[in-house]
Formats: sequence, structure tokens, C-alpha cells
Amino acid sequence: MREGGNALTCVTNAELDKRRIAALPKGVSIAFPFYAQRASSAEVWDVEGSRYIDFVGGMGALAVGHAHPKVVAAVREQLDRFTHTFFGTAPYEGYVRLAERLNTLAPISGDVKTFLVTTGAEAVENCVKIARYYTKRRGVVVFSGGFHGRTLLTLGMTAQVTPYKEGFGPFPGDIYRAPYPYSYRGVSSEDALSDLETLFATELEPSAVAAVVIEPFQGEGGFLTAPVDFMRGLREICTKHRIVLVTDEVQSGFARTGRLFSIEHSGVEPDLIAAAKSLGGGLPLAAVIGKAEIIDSVHPGGLGGTYAGNPLACAAALAVLDVIEEERLYEKAERIGEQLEAHLNRIRLKTNRTNIGEIRRLGAMVGVEFVEDTESRVPAAAFVSEVIQRASQRGLLLASAGRYHNVIRVLVPLTISDYLLDEAAGILEASIGECSATIAG
Repeated sequence: MREGGNALTCVTNAELDKRRIAALPKGVSIAFPFYAQRASSAEVWDVEGSRYIDFVGGMGALAVGHAHPKVVAAVREQLDRFTHTFFGTAPYEGYVRLAERLNTLAPISGDVKTFLVTTGAEAVENCVKIARYYTKRRGVVVFSGGFHGRTLLTLGMTAQVTPYKEGFGPFPGDIYRAPYPYSYRGVSSEDALSDLETLFATELEPSAVAAVVIEPFQGEGGFLTAPVDFMRGLREICTKHRIVLVTDEVQSGFARTGRLFSIEHSGVEPDLIAAAKSLGGGLPLAAVIGKAEIIDSVHPGGLGGTYAGNPLACAAALAVLDVIEEERLYEKAERIGEQLEAHLNRIRLKTNRTNIGEIRRLGAMVGVEFVEDTESRVPAAAFVSEVIQRASQRGLLLASAGRYHNVIRVLVPLTISDYLLDEAAGILEASIGECSATIAG
């Protein structure tokens, strides 16, 4: 696809890619060999004028879309005032206003407090720091399939080896892993809770655990929802043993699931929430939100960072929260999810060669697990990789997920139009059909 048939710049994708290879390390990889020139809502145009429908959305950082006018206006207004002071030296109202607003919105009863950091990994690390400080314990329990970041501590908490952990060890100790419910792969809520109790009986006593850290909706792990009975059981265990329950909402937060945070679907209250990605509307910003008693246990100066709560990012975040409410993106997320699920079910019924094992969703977060066949359920990672590449050639950007890299996940901006959504579904259908035909041939 091209915009008006004319290139937007004299620089080509091939030229830029050649420069990238020469200037950047191999460890910084890219999924598609094109270079963005501009973007709006759920569309991206490259330097040669080709247009793409964006179902990756900044890897989940753009719930309100690319360059939302209200976000752009808020950042521009703040830019004219000042760009940075370091909040610990010269504080500013934007940080305070955002904290007040998140305190009000958080699904936590009683007094709530918030402080800001820069990345999702940083938010998760601070949750662990606070839980250890508050409980005077060291143990951290995480779950299979979980992704919590790329720092050494959060890599230790992350379950996937390739490409994230491979060759980077040793990782910090006192991290223990329990099964995450995954009904399609035979792990029920009862199984997962039982295995957690076994971990407490065989690996470490609950009185040594500072925090249980869980994604109520796993992103990188394959778009899995923790069942309500599992989350309630986990809450009971944490309450019984005075363990801090931390929910990682870095990818699933800010209206994507039809609620501000995915944990709200269960009715369970966490003690601390790690939030990031879509909070900043494309600017680097993260937050730790939680019970005041727990967060206030840390001594003055123990929390913070040079760029934490940058004024430009705070302005963007306040605008993001306005957009979510004004444009009713909670309801829009559910409609997007229903529309996509209907398309996917139609694709699955149209031909038995698509190898769609399971369609999963919570709001607009839709995951499709592909298998070699529906009886053996052998993961079809190569098939997913090929579908993603062929879709990109047709103008649709997709990303994979899952422990076996066999899930296509949808992180589309919630501002997408119905027309674009239908167009994207048509491209996905054509790409799946093309790959299925190739395999069958």
C-alpha cells in the first residue's frame, strides 16, 4: 500500500536498514524491515509511503492510539513550560495530579498512594523492593509463562528463556515459580493452587515470602486470563500468610480488557499494582499504585529516579485518562473484542486447515493459539511466524506470544474504526488461508 503513490521521503527502507545493521548491535532486533515516518490512531506509514494497520500498538503502549490529538496537545502545552526538573528537587503539579487520579481509580480499598517511575520493569522491581521492605522477607513467587521485564531481577522473574534470558545469568535468588492456570494445556485453577501449596511445603515456607507477583492477564505468556476462582484462592493464601499480592498490569492495563485493570474482572483486590505502557500514551512512564500502609513503610529517599514521573509523560498520562473516559474506551474495547472474535470464529469454521486451537480474549485483548492439529495440540510456531510475515506484506502488523511462540496476539489501539478492523480481519484471513494452502500443498 502507498499513500498517493508517492514516497514521503528520499530515504528508503533498505537504506535505513543498512544503516541500522552498521550502527546498532545485533541484540536489538526488528520484526519488519520498514521504518515509520508518521502514524495516526491505528495506522502507520513508512518512509516510502506504505501504510500499515497496527495491531501491535507500540507493543501494548498505545491504547489511545498513535498521536491522539488530546495527548499531543497536552504534551505540547507542557513542553512550552518545562521538560524536566527531577521531581525530588523541584516538584510539579502534574505528578501530584496524576498520582491523585490513579489513587482514585485503583481497585484497592482504603488509603491508596502512587509513585511514578519510567518503565514497566522498573515498576515491578519497585513492587518487589517495597514488599521486601514492608514484610522483612526475601522470597518472591512468580508464575509459569510470566513476563516481568528485562532487568536482571525481572529477567529472573520472567519465565521465557529465548530470547530474553538466554546467556544473561546468573539471576538474583529467592525467586520461585508456580504453575499458571492454562486450561487448554491441562492446568486447572485447582491444579495451580495445589502446586502452589506444594511449593510452600517443599521449597520455602510461606512465612519467608515477601510477594506473590502475577499477571491477572498474561501477555507474553499467550493471552491467558487467570480464572476468578484461582485469583480468589491466591488472595486468600496471601492474606492468610501476610504476603503482599502484586498484580503486574503493565500490558493489560488502561481499558484494554474493558476495565482500567484486568484484575477488576475477578473482584480481587491486590496490595500493589505495577502499571506502565498505555499509561503514558507512547511516552515512557510507569506507576506503582498500592495500599498506603505498604508503600509508606519505605523511608524517605528510598523510592524515585531521575526521570521518574517526567512532566511531559505526566501530561500525556492525564490526557490518556481523559480520552479513556470521554471516548468510552471501556465499552469500545469490548466491541472490538466481540468483532474480532466473530471474524476469527468465521475463519475457523470456513476451513479446517487453519489449525486454530483456541481463541481467547478479555475485552480487546485477543489471542489465537495455533497448533499443528487440534487433537495433538502440538504448537505451530513456524506457521504463526509465516502468517505474521505474510500479513505484514499485505499491510497488517501482528505480534506473536506464548510459551511456544504459537499465539498471535492483538494489541490494537482502542481508537480503531470498525472499517479498519474489518479490513485487518480480511488481511488476517487471507494470510492464514495462504499459509494453510502452502502447508497443505
